[in-house]
Amino acid sequence: MSNLVAYTSKELDLLARLMRAEAVGEGEYGMLMVGNVGVNRVLANCYTFKNITSITQMVYQNPGGFAGINSSLFNSASTIKERELAQRVLKGEYYYPATNSLWFYAPSGSANCIAYWYDQRLAGRFKNHCFYQPDPSICPPLH
Repeated sequence: MSNLVAYTSKELDLLARLMRAEAVGEGEYGMLMVGNVGVNRVLANCYTFKNITSITQMVYQNPGGFAGINSSLFNSASTIKERELAQRVLKGEYYYPATNSLWFYAPSGSANCIAYWYDQRLAGRFKNHCFYQPDPSICPPLH
């Protein structure tokens, strides 16, 4: 199976660290879904992602990047298991509701996901994260 996007070993580590920083409390599936969103941003040719063509650009996109890069969880080396999870999404494993999502956030406490976030439609929720996908007329589904 080929990779959805090209990546270096440094970028594999970068994606694994991002997935951990954003969703370690959500378990493996939560981390995989964060990875899905990251890979989707590299694949998408719409919105603020038109010029994002690598894992590195996606992780450090500013503005519009990930808050997790400011976490101590991001700054420590990834584990073998975390790199395996990152490799799975780079090879094309997708998990609902992140399948075509380009955004996610975690509402405070037990608050419900809002139907639209920055004009993007709710795709669904997994544990504490709400996932949002673009309007298909602006950004065609990726998968």
